[in-house]
Amino acid sequence: MERAPIISVIGTSTASPLIYELAREAGRLLARAGCIVVCGGRGGVMEGVCRGVSEEGGISVGLLPGEIREANPYVTIPLQTGLGEVRNFAVASAGEAVISIGGAFGTLSEIGFALRSGKPVIALNSWHVSEDGESPSPMIEASTAEEAVRIALEKTGRDIHGRG
Repeated sequence: MERAPIISVIGTSTASPLIYELAREAGRLLARAGCIVVCGGRGGVMEGVCRGVSEEGGISVGLLPGEIREANPYVTIPLQTGLGEVRNFAVASAGEAVISIGGAFGTLSEIGFALRSGKPVIALNSWHVSEDGESPSPMIEASTAEEAVRIALEKTGRDIHGRG
């Protein structure tokens, strides 16, 4: 039996309605593809993606900076790390690919960790980064949630249905 793809989703904890809905749609699509979604487990993009996963009956893992009570109501498996913001490294490292939606400075740190470890990072209305100010960016730009999920799955050797 093939293991489910694991995709990390990162983004701002104070999402605008547009960013929240992009995260929610990405969560739905990832769950439909049979993915396990890892995120920081709190609000904003993290809540949106977990809500989308929940609506499709999927599994989300929230790596929380502190206590379980910090988890958004849609997280399937909340894990108390006690690591504070250092948990960003674990979130970025957990997935086979990382989808970044929106984002503030915590998201930027996760992008850096993911890129440094060689993970494909797909940006959806997110940061634009480059190494040493050079182009092209090591991140892959997506314009829709569907495109971000498709690219993430392709980068893990799977199709939109999660098959390899």
